[in-house]
Amino acid sequence: MAMKILSGSCSSDLSSFFRGAFYINRTGLTSPEEVFSCQGIADSRANESFNSRVEPPSLLAAEKREAKSVLTLFLMQQGLSKAVAARIVNKSDHFIDHLISRLHSAHKSQYLVGRELTTLEIRDTLNPYLQSLLEEHGNFMVDLVKNFRTAPIKEKPALPVCYLLELGMDLEQIKLATRKYPGFANYSSERKIKPLVEFLLDLRVAKSEIPKILVQRPHLCGHSISGKIIPIMLYLEDMGVDKKQWAKVIFRSPGLLSHSRQKVQAVVNFLFELGLSSDSIGKVLTRYPRIISYSVEDNLRPTAEYLKSLGVNVAILVHRSPASLWLSIEDNLKPVTKFFYETGFSVEDIRTMVSRLPHLYALSLTGSLIPK
Repeated sequence: MAMKILSGSCSSDLSSFFRGAFYINRTGLTSPEEVFSCQGIADSRANESFNSRVEPPSLLAAEKREAKSVLTLFLMQQGLSKAVAARIVNKSDHFIDHLISRLHSAHKSQYLVGRELTTLEIRDTLNPYLQSLLEEHGNFMVDLVKNFRTAPIKEKPALPVCYLLELGMDLEQIKLATRKYPGFANYSSERKIKPLVEFLLDLRVAKSEIPKILVQRPHLCGHSISGKIIPIMLYLEDMGVDKKQWAKVIFRSPGLLSHSRQKVQAVVNFLFELGLSSDSIGKVLTRYPRIISYSVEDNLRPTAEYLKSLGVNVAILVHRSPASLWLSIEDNLKPVTKFFYETGFSVEDIRTMVSRLPHLYALSLTGSLIPK
């Protein structure tokens, strides 16, 4: 299907899909209804069928209130007082209508089944869009809001469906990425998605793996490569991550690049606390980068303390099997320990077995241990 679409202009199926879920184009908008296909050609019919549906007045009013709230807070974050921001918003009905139109288009599937958007969904859709307008219009942002009907918005590529299809993503993957992170719908191809893709390719990430990475962590496209991603990578290299293995590390855990330095450092400090050497920590992070995503106090420390209570050398265990710290005490560790006790093993036996074969605790009692 992708080849058929890419061989010429996008097919009607893609056009329908694009107009329905991904009309994120800002090419010369002089009113909220102007929409463009992925070829960049204006299509004023893009929202007619959807917008012709009658919205319950109470729902529409609630959405407008939330849109005004989002816009007011956004303007305050740019340095305006609450009173000035509120006054501007109250006089910007056309811009509010535009925000509602974009909201409906980005979440068409939810509206079609009659599901009301949550406050978080509304904010996650509108905030990235407002931020992208600010990046483009800078000091003229307020004028754009106040005079939206007559202030054209310069051309900016829509969500690059054709580019993503060419990259190897299918429509379901694109929809899934957008459901996971609605802000993905606001990313332009030239400024956000392509730079990340090219960066990953430079790290020798296989092109076939990139769609999976984008589906897992679509918000990666919003991170600055030079300001966010590269500093985290350099810090992890200082901690011993093998720079030649970045392609494997990123594919194993794409979210690694989205964590803050403080989050990464907290996990690294905890591994030092357990007694791992710098060399061991580097190997652990290279083999199991997902460990960075765990909370030290809620996940890692309680699991480590339970294993210590059995007399297990946790540093050796983590070096051999970093995923062991991911296991749940109630769902994995306690049931398996109890099973071995009841089977006749001593604490020393359990300690020896787990130290030699850490993934014993990851085995299912009913599906593996008991039958065997």
